[in-house]
Amino acid sequence: MIRRRLITGLGLAALLALGACGKADDKAPAKPQVLTFSILSAENQASMGPLWQPLIDDMSAYVGMPVKPFFASNYTSLIEAMRFNQVQVGWFSALPALDAVNRADGEVLGRVVDAGGDESYQSVLIVKKGSGITLDRVLKCDGKLNFGMGDAKSTSGTLAPKAYLFTPRNIEPAKCFKTVRSASHQSNVFSVANGVLDVATNNSVGLVFAKRENPEIADKIEVIWTSQPLPESSIIARKDLDPAIREKLRQFFLTYGVGTGPKADKQREVLKGLAYGGFRPADSSYLDPVREMNAAEDLAAARRSGDAAKITAAQKALDEIRAKAAQHRATNPDAG
Repeated sequence: MIRRRLITGLGLAALLALGACGKADDKAPAKPQVLTFSILSAENQASMGPLWQPLIDDMSAYVGMPVKPFFASNYTSLIEAMRFNQVQVGWFSALPALDAVNRADGEVLGRVVDAGGDESYQSVLIVKKGSGITLDRVLKCDGKLNFGMGDAKSTSGTLAPKAYLFTPRNIEPAKCFKTVRSASHQSNVFSVANGVLDVATNNSVGLVFAKRENPEIADKIEVIWTSQPLPESSIIARKDLDPAIREKLRQFFLTYGVGTGPKADKQREVLKGLAYGGFRPADSSYLDPVREMNAAEDLAAARRSGDAAKITAAQKALDEIRAKAAQHRATNPDAG
């Protein structure tokens, strides 16, 4: 179904491009009759759908038009759906949010804060409780352990463990473990708890859901490594969406669960079900840590290649990203 939709989107894009040949780029803002809101079903849609639906219903009432959810089981599907305008707004974790900004005409409307008010979360490594597997054992890299990564586009499941744990030690997971497989956070929890995997990636938010939905399974795992803080998820909307609609969406999220009274209390209960505390203002700069992790990984790959030109280019790109991030922090000391 997704492939069919993408083909349709590609065909429409081609027709629009042909029709625009020789004309100025004066395309009017998009005014859809229905908004589609994308959500990564990192756990499973059956359990996540009921948690998101109250927020989607409230969004529809606030914006004044129907909003329908679009669930996908991987990040690439979400990015491509926004790229081809099958969705206009959505919840993205940090790495796919950056891809949506770079490749899908996306704009950051705001960022998520967790139930405790934190604007970050952590990547973790989990093992079966009582297995005796320690971080030193994992980093021994003797090819005897079965390892579980997250989705290739997952910030906490793939990028952060590489950038903060493996790459600084010149470890390539494919050469370190007996097997390496990619799966969702929920799948990794079950696989570790049941002894299918010896160790796997996950994140602090995923463990909250695991503890709430499958406490017996969650009690069978333990954390052996925690990353430095990662940027929390964000809300992304297409830039070509009608400005009035986009601003309504921004205000909806920034005011959701804020204030006093029965309405705000009810909204906070909705957020609690999602393990969120609310939303805060943000722009693309909040993704700078992800840009830096990506650039650091590119530099590591260039060094492994031994190509001097690639190494120089990758180092320059990393230095530029770090300089821009430092400048932003200096001029916006209160920014997350």
